Amino acid sequence: MINWQEIDTVLLDMDGTLLDLHYDNFFWSQHLPKRYAEIHGGEPEQVAHDLIQRIMAERGSLNWYCLDYWSSQLNVDIVALKREIAHLIAPHPSTADFLSALDNSHCETWLVTNAHRDSLNLKLEHTDLARWMHKMITSHELAKPKEDPEFWHRLRQHWDFDPARTLLVDDTASVLDAAAKFGIRHLLTLRQPDSKQAIREQLTYPAIQHFSEVLPIPKRETYRG
Repeated sequence: MINWQEIDTVLLDMDGTLLDLHYDNFFWSQHLPKRYAEIHGGEPEQVAHDLIQRIMAERGSLNWYCLDYWSSQLNVDIVALKREIAHLIAPHPSTADFLSALDNSHCETWLVTNAHRDSLNLKLEHTDLARWMHKMITSHELAKPKEDPEFWHRLRQHWDFDPARTLLVDDTASVLDAAAKFGIRHLLTLRQPDSKQAIREQLTYPAIQHFSEVLPIPKRETYRG
């Protein structure tokens, strides 16, 4: 599926790609509505309905991902509420093996996420992702979400890479579309970003369920690029 000798830079999404999206989906669809109703009052089912509508209205924008925005809009401490269920933060199976194999290869590994910096920091507290990354970039740093082709132009202006020799792994089709439009040649997605939801079929981009499907990766000393 992947010719690793054609790749120098690997750009990795975090939530739904390296980490199980169940944590985030559970937080926004269940935990936040429950705690919002406890803090501000209201019928839990109606609160959940209203919150989902407000959240979905920002889909694809930086606000969608911005914890400061939602804390202000909802008058709650989103980071504190996210910490209440931090035990649900978990990597996908074989993530560690995949990252270790990349670390022993010729490739540079970058974490490229739409997550707000506070969300990223929380995930880093509960995982060892940071040890494997040469760079960690959030879309907030570049003031554009990854769904916007301009994000990829700004990323390359700040940290140069060759799109033709770059692999992006991401669970969001609109992000992959923007990256493809920019010129990133190698694109890969996940069949099951949330382990509690059904496996996705008929995806536009090449897809895997587990990272073990793209192993092994040639080790640095055997690379002949």
